[in-house]
Parts: sequence; structure tokens; C-alpha cells
Amino acid sequence: MTDPKEMIVSKEDAVFWLDENGRWRNAHGEFKHRKIINHFHTAIQRDDKGYYLCQTHGDVLEKVYFRYEETALFVFEIIKGDPVSLVLNTRKKVPLVPGKLFTRDDALYMSLGEEIVRFTDKSLLALSPMLENVDDQLYISLDNKRYKINELNEIKD
Repeated sequence: MTDPKEMIVSKEDAVFWLDENGRWRNAHGEFKHRKIINHFHTAIQRDDKGYYLCQTHGDVLEKVYFRYEETALFVFEIIKGDPVSLVLNTRKKVPLVPGKLFTRDDALYMSLGEEIVRFTDKSLLALSPMLENVDDQLYISLDNKRYKINELNEIKD
């Protein structure tokens, strides 16, 4: 079997994008069809050129790179347990690592290797019983320990 031909659509030519809240949009507004939204989220892949969606049409592999604001990865669900797990928009599950959390512009993020994930309002609400604000400093409590959540400008490599 031969490898399929590749058709590449640049992010500048893509007709859809992912907004800062993890919602798919096009020129007509926010996507409404849950099945399409879920398919797009679970199809997100990444290579050295960026994030893209991929599908095969006959013998043609179509890669559509898309625009996004800040990140293409979002926490959609919190699974409380030991450890606490985060379910991303891609449906991938990752552990919550307190030392990788940070805030920027009133939003909560977590570093995930070279990528960052942003917590949606819904996931932040689910996480809120574990969060504490003391003198304008945010903390998260896990396993009977309290961890400081740094602001982005405090993150050290």
C-alpha cells in the first residue's frame, strides 16, 4: 500500500479556529453541533509546524493547521482521586501537578512539557474547592499540602 498524498492547509487559510476559551469558531460564529465540536477536539495533533486536524479522503491525507489564542489545549474535566487527573479537550488524561500551575490575566494554566493547558471556567469551578486565595496569592491544596500557584512572571525555567 502506498502512503497517501498530503494536502496541507495553512493556519492562515483555515476557515476555523480555536478561541481563548477552547471553543471552535468560523466566520459565522461559534460551532453549535456537539458531534463536530467533539470530533475536532479529539482530532487535535501537533508537529513542529503547530497544531492541526487531520483526516483522510480516499488516498489524500488532509492536514489543516488552525489558529488559536495562547494554547490549543484546555482542561475540560477534573477527576478527583489520587492523583487528581485532568481531562483535556483532546480526551487525554494527565495528572494535576501543582508545581506546574500558574496564572496569567486571571486565568489558570498548567505547563505540560513544551505545551500549556488552560483551565476552562467549568473546570476551574470544579477545582475551586481546592483553591484558596490568601492576601492576593493563590494556593491549591492537595494531599493535605498547600502549594503556591505562581503568576507567569514568577515562573523559572
